[in-house]
Formats: sequence, C-alpha cells, structure tokens
Amino acid sequence: MFDHAVLEARLQRIAPALSAALGDSLLLVHAGLPVPLPENTDQTYPFLAHSEYVYLTGLECAGGIVAFDPLTSGPSAWQSFVPELTESERIWEGRSQCPGTLLPHLTDWLQQRSSRPVVHLGAPPADRPADPARLATIREVLKHLRRPKDAAEVALLRRAAACTGAGYAALRAHLRPGVTERSLQIEMEAAFCRAGATGTGYGSIVGSGPNAAVLHFDPSHRILQQGEFVLVDAGARVDRYVCDVTRTYVVGAAPTPFQRDLHQLVLEVEETAIARCRPGAEWKDLHLQAAVQIASGLIHLGLMRGRAEDLVEREAHTLFFPHGLGHLVGLGVRDASGTAPGRTKDPRPSLRTLRTDLPLAEGYVITVEPGIYFIPTLLEDPVRRERFADCVHWDRADALIGTGGVRIEDNLHITSGAPENLTAHIPKAP
Repeated sequence: MFDHAVLEARLQRIAPALSAALGDSLLLVHAGLPVPLPENTDQTYPFLAHSEYVYLTGLECAGGIVAFDPLTSGPSAWQSFVPELTESERIWEGRSQCPGTLLPHLTDWLQQRSSRPVVHLGAPPADRPADPARLATIREVLKHLRRPKDAAEVALLRRAAACTGAGYAALRAHLRPGVTERSLQIEMEAAFCRAGATGTGYGSIVGSGPNAAVLHFDPSHRILQQGEFVLVDAGARVDRYVCDVTRTYVVGAAPTPFQRDLHQLVLEVEETAIARCRPGAEWKDLHLQAAVQIASGLIHLGLMRGRAEDLVEREAHTLFFPHGLGHLVGLGVRDASGTAPGRTKDPRPSLRTLRTDLPLAEGYVITVEPGIYFIPTLLEDPVRRERFADCVHWDRADALIGTGGVRIEDNLHITSGAPENLTAHIPKAP
C-alpha cells in the first residue's frame, strides 16, 4: 500500500507527539485476528486489520503487532512484528509472508524493557490488561495525528474518487423505471471494480421513492417508478482508502417544480458549505450555517414558519435534517472523526446531531452532505408534532410523506486555500 519512504516519513512525523503522550510507556498496536463465521466451519469474515495498525505499517497482516519505544530515537524506535506464515496458509490460501520481524522476537523486545508499562491499541487480545483512561488518551492522540492526510493517502483517495465516478456513470446509464434498487447497486459496484477499486467503502445505499428517506437503506428488490426520487450513497475503496458520495436523481422524467426546488436548495446548502471549507473554519459553525440555510429554504418552500435561526435553536430543523453536515473520511468511512483534543461535546441543543467538532486543518479530507427528508417516524411522532406545532405547516409536510428525500455529498480535501473537491467530477443534476 505504501512504500518504505512514505511509512518512514509518517512514523517520524508522529513520533514526537506520541512520545510526549506516552512518557516512558511502550506502545503496541495490534492488527487483530480473523473472526470465525458463526457456523462452526473454518471460514472467517473477510479480514481487515485495525485502521491504527494499517496506518503505521501499510499491512493487512492478521496477528501483526507494531511496537514503539518513545525513549529510542530515530527509525529504530519502531519495530514491526509479524506471525510466521504456516504451511497450511500457504497451501489453502496462497498467502505470502508479511514483511517484518517474526512475532516470537517480540517477547525478547519486551523483556529488554520489562520495567516499563505497556499501552495496547488497535485490536489487542481480550486478555491484555488495560487502563481505559490511559488507553483513551493515547488513542485520541494517535487519532488526531492521523487526521491530516499525507500525499500518498491523498493519491489513494483521488483514485477512489475516480473509481466512484465510474460507478455513478454506470448507475446513471441504467437508471430508468422498471429496474430495481438491487440491480442499480450491482451495476454501480461492478463498475467500481472494473475501474480499479479494491471493493466498496461501505454498504451501498440505493433508496427509491419512500426508501430515499431511510438514511442507511440496504438496496431492495423494489422497482423504481417513473418520476420518483432515488437516493444513492456509495463509494469505492482503493486499498483501505474510501470515497463517500451521495447523489439524488429523479427516475425517468424531468423533476417536478417541487423536486427541482428541493434539490436546488440542498445543492445550494452544499455549495455554500464547500466554499467555507478553509483551514481554521470551525466545523460546528458550518453545520449551524447549513441548518439555518435549510430552515430558511423550507420556510420559502412553505413547509416551515418562523425565523430560521430560532427554528434551529429549537431543533425544529431536525424534523427534516436529522444528521450532521459531514465527517472525516480516508482510511475508512469515518476516519478519525470526533472532537478536537481537549474538547467535550457542545451542549447546545442545536448541535445535538453534530458528528464532528473540530477546526478544519490543511490535509483533512471531509464530507459535506446536507439533506432534506420526509421521514414518517419523525413527522408522525405525536411528541414532535406537539413540540413543533407552531413551526411546521403540517398539512403540507404530511402530504409529502412517501416522497423520500434529497442528499448531496462530496469529499473535500482541505488545502492552504480553496478546498479540492475530490468528487466534483460526478454530476449532480437530478
């Protein structure tokens, strides 16, 4: 996945901050082990090493451990220990030996440092003793160090974006009344792989009609109908680096005036947020601005009433926009998201749905994904209807239940100036 020079530069970059956090403690980062299928056979779930381990080694090595001694300077502070490949693994799986020092030598490495505490990250065996608070502190340090993507990581994300674009083009070519959500998924994912993807970044979402209002919808055998929304949220994976894109289309017809206006509103919210993705911008401010813009747009469309800022303070916008504006992406679809070091969750009700709370920095890759939905569970809830009785034109909202929803999502690479939209080449027209 990464050549030696890339990994060495990465390890040397993060070593000082890790050393400061560890003190004299040793760090062991475990890849983890395959998980057997619950059917009492020799089959396992597809193995993916823990992301912390992959970041440090570039390997998918089951049972591998990377060790770090903060009191040792230079490249020798890091040691990668790997299990020796068995004859059975060579015969039955055709595997090759992972590079590194064989795992039995880890015992000697630890015995030479036997007086020092050990912190286990990644996916350690369950019997390893751990101080939960200490572990959480070191994990947060490493997570923050992983947030800025180096040039090799961005190159993989650009490749994943190109493969994702090929998949969306194939889906558009097959998008018509009479096809199923599942058939669209197959065409799209096949095109990902034909373009060079390793696989999908996560479970693809293809939701048509009312299913477009289900935020994480598994494609079904539902047949697409003329003139309805279909929401597609999917991305290709190259090695372990993931693209996360959403587009919303109208099936086999020109959008109705309402569909056009709703799609245009979501697009304008997305484009406004993208333009604000600069170093130093507070993500929660972008989220709040998007929420206010959505509320204002829904007032204009005759669905909400009141002052947009007041509606957001009261959380009324979450009836139609019930999730955060976006999250970091990279080595996995939720790569190193969360809060900036030292922050706790912002208690404001208007930020209850926020998924990421940090200032943007050069090298981050983040999704921008506003959406507006007509979700029966939210709109038909009697508690919400009473709480927000004066905020919504309920007769109009009720008439739109079954319409689904619109989400548009791109992946932004934060630079020193304007952001690089890695997925801008994927058309957004409905």
